[in-house]
Amino acid sequence: MKKNEITILGAGLIGTLMAIYLKRQGLEVSVYDKRPDKRQKPYDEGGRSINMALSHRGWKALEEVGLKDKVLPIAIPMYGRKIHDEHGGTSFIPYGKVNQAIYSISRGKFNQLLAEEGERLGVNFNFEHKCVNVDFRNQEITFETEQGESKIIASAIIGADGAYSALRMSMQKQIRFNYKQEYISHGYKELTIPATAEGEFAMDPNALHIWPRGKFMLIALPNPDKSFTCTLFLPFEGTKVCFEKINDDQDLESVFKTYFDDAYQLMPDLKTEFFKNPTAALINVECYPWVQGTSILLGDASHAMVPFYGQGMNCGFEDCSILNGLIDKLGTNSWSLVFEKFQKKRKPDTDAICQLAMENFVEMRDSVSDPKFIIRMKIEAKLHELYPNDWIPLYSMVTFSDMGYAEAYAQGKLQETIMNRVMADPLITENWNKLDYEDIIYKMETSKAV
Repeated sequence: MKKNEITILGAGLIGTLMAIYLKRQGLEVSVYDKRPDKRQKPYDEGGRSINMALSHRGWKALEEVGLKDKVLPIAIPMYGRKIHDEHGGTSFIPYGKVNQAIYSISRGKFNQLLAEEGERLGVNFNFEHKCVNVDFRNQEITFETEQGESKIIASAIIGADGAYSALRMSMQKQIRFNYKQEYISHGYKELTIPATAEGEFAMDPNALHIWPRGKFMLIALPNPDKSFTCTLFLPFEGTKVCFEKINDDQDLESVFKTYFDDAYQLMPDLKTEFFKNPTAALINVECYPWVQGTSILLGDASHAMVPFYGQGMNCGFEDCSILNGLIDKLGTNSWSLVFEKFQKKRKPDTDAICQLAMENFVEMRDSVSDPKFIIRMKIEAKLHELYPNDWIPLYSMVTFSDMGYAEAYAQGKLQETIMNRVMADPLITENWNKLDYEDIIYKMETSKAV
């Protein structure tokens, strides 16, 4: 065991990116994952490959490791939300300024690109190694493999092994480890809108499509092969429209024709996919501390969030960037010091984005279909245009800036209070473009002072 050897659990997006960062630091890096290597032994993820939405924080990390240009060809820009009403009409809400976009990218292709880059740099990948225990006293990891049990000693361990992290499970056996998980009432199912017979996109490819229906919704993100990966979010049970009540083709057809008819017309494989693909759950995880000696949790292992702000991967990539920055600053002589500094700096921000992700679910499934919401967005966009340093919409702070999530959350709550007062005007629908924008900024500054 050498001081410059690092062991990473999890060969997903966060684990592979962290391995690349560490390899570029000149460290020896070994990555272990319980799944097979997809390139050698392809396996079906069972309809659970929600497309990722890559935004500024993620791109920044990729730029730091020199991968931006390699990733761009497999990513499709989405400049805003295309809202589909129940009658087939659509409206477009930009995400930010002109040319600001989030990018749709396939999890599988992205993961493969990162793994190949890691291997090119000399990262040692070990697949079909299931971590079953970590002995923190001796820094010993026990794996289950096809050949039987194996053990290794690791000078430093990074657990990037997801929401059901094996490293975290071992930490939970330690004293004074706080852990909380929460499943939301909704689950999701992956579906597809294929390319048209002519081989083209069936809808606008440069938008994230949303069918908001109050208590449930459908979304669709574009793919380079001209298809769309769709995700249906429904309550598991207890409501008029829920997974529990869709038991046959007729039930399914009734729901889609009633609530998503324009999408239904574009989904020839709907019935096959719906009953073949699993219904997956959505979990929010909070825990602390993230550090045990020279072991640390990263990404979903420490802060799994629901996907409604599109920040899970971006937040995990930012974790990697921040941890790498601390290694630059503090060196590799004391992993426990680096890890302690990281968790202290990062925890408030990850708490904030987990909360924002929960809150944005309501906005996506409900608010975006409200005409007043669109007016609210227009007012905020105008404020940002006139006073770019004083008023930045919350979505822009989170998605298109480096601002800490906790700071963005606090600023967003202040702006929300001001906007609630503005929107309380009964004539706002008619008069929104005649507002005294300077007065709105003054009220916000006054609120800050108080």
